[in-house]
Amino acid sequence: MDEREPVVLTRPEDLDEATVAARAQDGNLDAFVKAYQGRLFRLAFRMLHDRGEAEDVVQDTLVACWRKLPLLTSVQAFSGWLYQMATNRCLDSLRRRSSQAQVVQEPATQQTTADSFTGPGAGGDPAREAEISCKIDALAAALLTLPPGQRACWLLREIHECSYAEIAATLKVSEPTARGRLARARTQLAERMSQWQ
Repeated sequence: MDEREPVVLTRPEDLDEATVAARAQDGNLDAFVKAYQGRLFRLAFRMLHDRGEAEDVVQDTLVACWRKLPLLTSVQAFSGWLYQMATNRCLDSLRRRSSQAQVVQEPATQQTTADSFTGPGAGGDPAREAEISCKIDALAAALLTLPPGQRACWLLREIHECSYAEIAATLKVSEPTARGRLARARTQLAERMSQWQ
């Protein structure tokens, strides 16, 4: 009888960032993409509120990161570096958008707003699920009213759990500036979401 240890397969999205960065530097594209593609898409979609643009940002970010990976000296800085690239691409896209005529969003894109935020489920209660969906839609709409810098600060802190230092580095601002933007974003969102409290 063969008594071997069971083989435990680790999913790329469950690995810590140093392991993913090291595997990526060794040429493992699959682990790299699977670990970060979903996170980057959620950030980009919340920033841009356009599925196509968000997908383009993610693809551009992953390709640029893959090409620049040999230049990475600290694997601990990997996710911050990746978020910085994605956030900057989102901000660039918003700048381009503001210099062009505003395009009305397609209803199909609006429908995906609730899907882009992850939150606790309602456990099968249709009324509770509808309430959660309305709150998520209201939050998504409120986020769109924030200036891009404040929106980025709020998303990086509240959704992606970045530290103030990481946010400041990502947005290339001082830490007090990042804290100020986040405070203003929280205040404005609290005002706009007051009916849901």
